[in-house]
Amino acid sequence: MAAAPKFSIRPISETDRDWIDAFYPERWGSGRVVTRGQLYKVAELPGFIAWSANTRAGLLTYHLSGRELEIVTLDSLEPGQGAGRALLAEAIRFARAKKCLRMWLITTNDNTAALRFYQKTGFQLVRIHRNALQASRRLKPEIPLVGVDGIPIRDEIELEYPLT
Repeated sequence: MAAAPKFSIRPISETDRDWIDAFYPERWGSGRVVTRGQLYKVAELPGFIAWSANTRAGLLTYHLSGRELEIVTLDSLEPGQGAGRALLAEAIRFARAKKCLRMWLITTNDNTAALRFYQKTGFQLVRIHRNALQASRRLKPEIPLVGVDGIPIRDEIELEYPLT
């Protein structure tokens, strides 16, 4: 088996904003994300980019509020290569350096791959916000009714990484 590529992680810079503005809608159909009733424009959020051989390999964006860091998006351009794990490791280091008490994220009930990935990387399920997508669709109508594997998208699932 070939060795996993090494990634360098750096904060998003202003020169990355155009790439994010094009990448996210192409990948997800919109440049906007809703979590817990908050609408974000992905290209305006702070975050980190994983680089491999001078090529972008992944993107993580976050929202920092007080001593809580919410991971808003995490994308690996080639899943299974380690970019997502490298980005999460950087987010954990950053949250600890900022003395955050909580690092958390939201995914939807249809995103079983994300639920698997996050639990394998140490996140714990803490809440299910039943039927939360009804309210999210009022802010972002382009959210589909059906997601991965034909599963109706209804609920937000909240996961948390233990920082202490």
